[in-house]
Amino acid sequence: MNLTVVLHEPQDLVNIAAAVRAMANMGLARLAVVRPREFDAWRITGIAHRTDHIVDAVTRVDSLDEALAEATFVVGTSARARTAQRNYSRPRDLAPHILRHARDGAVAIVFGREDRGLSNDALDRCHEVMVIPTTPEYSSLNLGQAVLLVAYELFLAGVGDTGALPVGKRSLGPATAEELEEMYAALEAGLERIDFFKARKAESVMRTLRTAFGRTTLDAHEARLLASIGYQVRNRFDRITRNEDPTS
Repeated sequence: MNLTVVLHEPQDLVNIAAAVRAMANMGLARLAVVRPREFDAWRITGIAHRTDHIVDAVTRVDSLDEALAEATFVVGTSARARTAQRNYSRPRDLAPHILRHARDGAVAIVFGREDRGLSNDALDRCHEVMVIPTTPEYSSLNLGQAVLLVAYELFLAGVGDTGALPVGKRSLGPATAEELEEMYAALEAGLERIDFFKARKAESVMRTLRTAFGRTTLDAHEARLLASIGYQVRNRFDRITRNEDPTS
């Protein structure tokens, strides 16, 4: 992706490392750093492990103009909307537009220094300004957090519905109607064996269980496990009964 994260005058090496880690998490690889107070590649990769591919390729420049020289679309970031008239957007709304611009040209996303963000002069160089929604009482984000939130929205916009969530090794398809009926029968038999229905109507209890389990989608493994619990309860009490009454 032809997209560069630009850190303008970062003051803390740890924050640079946090930004690098966030980029690696979300698949971004191009970083430009403008007049950092400190930059030590060895220390940064010591904090953000396995990010050498980003740190070794960092572009270090002395001015924002140098960092943005080849960019065709520039996005600034701000903790809040300011009085100056600008194009303000939220990261989620702007992310698809950023990706489209990155297909046609070079995109730069600029993050300001930790203590005062981007100046109005720096924001004047931006086509759009992203404002990350936060509580008004504490709107300032750590630099690494801001990079992570923006990179996350770009990642989501890029993968769309193809970003499958991890699936457990034992995950199976939904339980069939036959498997569910076997489960309910086993549970009912187990509950009956421990006299659970002595003060309750079996029909009412089982209907409540069906309603409760119906609110979720049990898979085949889960249905078999619950059925096994019912069978084990019934069989256990059968053995106890036989031991107490040898003639049975």
